[in-house]
Amino acid sequence: MGGSVRHQLFSYGTLQLREVQLARFGRLLEGAPDALPGYRTTYIEITDPEVIAASGTDRHPLLVASSGEGEAVEGTVFSITDEELASADGYEVDDYARVRVVLRSGTKAWAYLGARPGWTG
Repeated sequence: MGGSVRHQLFSYGTLQLREVQLARFGRLLEGAPDALPGYRTTYIEITDPEVIAASGTDRHPLLVASSGEGEAVEGTVFSITDEELASADGYEVDDYARVRVVLRSGTKAWAYLGARPGWTG
């Protein structure tokens, strides 16, 4: 992992789980609480058996844009390597797209949002 670039990754769902982190990254991630303004959470059904096995559920949260004043989704921002970001990409199913966001703290981070344009859940 030596000289790898560090990425900030905002998680509001199963990537915060100990079991998922150990399965995907081989370690527990260190993170800090943060939030993503302008979004709300909906849920989708996951059918990928590997993802269900790691997370323990087929119901996963998904962020969609919100028109509600002051709405934000709470989560955790993690510092990860290039390899870990690629592993996170492999974990997230096609319903998610990795997008650059600005968190409440001002931190620029990657987050997995709804992949369908205009998705309102």
